[in-house]
Amino acid sequence: MKGNKKVTNATNKIKKIRQAKILDIIETKHITTQEELTKYLKEEGFDATQATVSRDIRELRLTKSSDKNGAYKYTVKESGSDHPANKYAKILIEATVSRTVASNLLIIKTYSGMANAACAAIDRLGWTEIAGSIAGDDTIFIACYDNENAAAVNEKLDKILKA
Repeated sequence: MKGNKKVTNATNKIKKIRQAKILDIIETKHITTQEELTKYLKEEGFDATQATVSRDIRELRLTKSSDKNGAYKYTVKESGSDHPANKYAKILIEATVSRTVASNLLIIKTYSGMANAACAAIDRLGWTEIAGSIAGDDTIFIACYDNENAAAVNEKLDKILKA
């Protein structure tokens, strides 16, 4: 029984990483079909079938909406508790392992493969204290304008992560 729990935890972790990558992909690319999304996931190293992607789309509550040119693409549904800020908070909660403040910098450690999605979520929140951010595979560097702004961003992250 104990071995099955480890497999389930590992499977859930992979699923969360894959879903964070899906959010990152639809945020940065014009994805119109599940097949396109599956192709991009495979390029990122995920062995996902169309059925898996279909379940992920349903769980993430993605929808197709028209862009400014009238073409349809996958987007995050925007309504009520599915408001983007709530989605971003969920990404941050799932991705964050630890945080450190060093002067005007925040260094956020994430689970492997989740830093880009978490960094994109932080960027979308539009916090004015942040001068810029950059993400690797499992680390995010956030440059704030000064030490006080870094402390303020850290407090905002505290509120999100402890919610």
